[in-house]
Amino acid sequence: MRIAYSVETVRAAEQDLMARLPEGTLMQRAAAGLAATCADLLHRIYGARIALLTGSGDNGGDALYAGARLARRGAGVTAVLLAPDRAHPGGLRALRAAGGRAVTAAEGERALMHADLVLDGIVGIGGKGGLREEAERLVRLVRGTVVAVDLPSGVDADTGEVRGAVVRADATVTFGTYKPGLLIDPAHEHAGALRLIDIGLDPYLPSVPDAEALQHEDVAALLPRPTAESDKYRRGVVGVVAGSARYPGAAVLAVAGALRGGAGAVRYVGPGADTVIARFPETLVHTGPPAKAGRVQSWVVGPGLGDGAAARHSLDDVLGSDIPVLVDADGLHLLPSGGLHGRAAATVLTPHAGEAAALLGAGREEVESGRLAAVRALADKYGATVLLKGSTTLVASPGHPVRVNPTGTAWLATAGSGDVLSGLTGSLLATGLTARDAASVGAYLHGLAARRTTAPAGAPIAAYDVAAAVPEAWRDVLG
Repeated sequence: MRIAYSVETVRAAEQDLMARLPEGTLMQRAAAGLAATCADLLHRIYGARIALLTGSGDNGGDALYAGARLARRGAGVTAVLLAPDRAHPGGLRALRAAGGRAVTAAEGERALMHADLVLDGIVGIGGKGGLREEAERLVRLVRGTVVAVDLPSGVDADTGEVRGAVVRADATVTFGTYKPGLLIDPAHEHAGALRLIDIGLDPYLPSVPDAEALQHEDVAALLPRPTAESDKYRRGVVGVVAGSARYPGAAVLAVAGALRGGAGAVRYVGPGADTVIARFPETLVHTGPPAKAGRVQSWVVGPGLGDGAAARHSLDDVLGSDIPVLVDADGLHLLPSGGLHGRAAATVLTPHAGEAAALLGAGREEVESGRLAAVRALADKYGATVLLKGSTTLVASPGHPVRVNPTGTAWLATAGSGDVLSGLTGSLLATGLTARDAASVGAYLHGLAARRTTAPAGAPIAAYDVAAAVPEAWRDVLG
């Protein structure tokens, strides 16, 4: 599992560790890891042209010390100093002693344009706002591979927000631990490939992070597995309340996801029974209302449901039950404004940015630029687990670290893919996973299935393609 901590927490841990080490040790550890990564990317160090874009902080010092290590191995290293009077003195001495050179911003334009690799050491993890004008101009000159030191300059390390011009890195070398902004868009898309360098911080970090991202082994440990004594009811039954005369396909797609989420049976309730049975004859169907459809272990309600009286009654029916409920799409528009704090059973909400904005009374752009704050606010307001769909899907539950899904792809921005995700996640709920785990595993498998469908070069996909690829993604996680 990748775990991430806030800037405040990282700085406190660094102070505790530095108090126990000789002066400069921590920066040397960071520089060694940074130089090793650059060497891997370059393949050939001797004769390579490397430029260092350095500001006045410790990130600039890391870049200078790494540049010194690379210069000693035969690279031509030029440090372009954005603040010459405040450049890290030890790093600058080390670079010059190793044969590197340091120039002002005006003198460094040619070095930046012709460099094979450029280290971005402009701003550290405490930076706020976008790049200043001169830094932005210099970054635009770069043509070679860009490696960000700790994080791309211009992004917010705590939130992933981007409030102006920013460095777009091919790779980011971060130290000690991940920072939330490296995992969350829009900052994540500027970070490139991530590499974490161990500098000894782990013993000084708290046990509960600010954000985390599951990996294959974490998901594999959560996937439900039938036993010798299992039957379809013991494995869990998921109820799906979806579709309408206008949107019959939503019912089909939600059921398609539910059938592949590990539950032993899917019980469909709604007007699309004939359409569902024609596609999936194994589905149990009922015309409704949900309370009279038969026993289930979780409900999925909302995809293609419409906004009429029947839709509202169906939502009230399932929310009044004592079992987990996932609410998506049209169901989100019908939620009580006061939240769902009175529900004893778990509730999962799965909005996209526009739906999240409506639930919060905010603008869509505000949600998209501040996804971490938005998903936390929604979870607190509604007393629910919230899966905020998007370029990086986030899962928030009150009192827990936010989970960031790493498997998504832009090709998932297609009609009906959210219906598949709802069915898949609701099925995982029926197997007994907690709301937080079901949402996290559902998003992970959904994204992985989409990636496998669109691989290797990337191609358009349809929602049903994603549902059909879930078993393959499941096997991939286990295998």
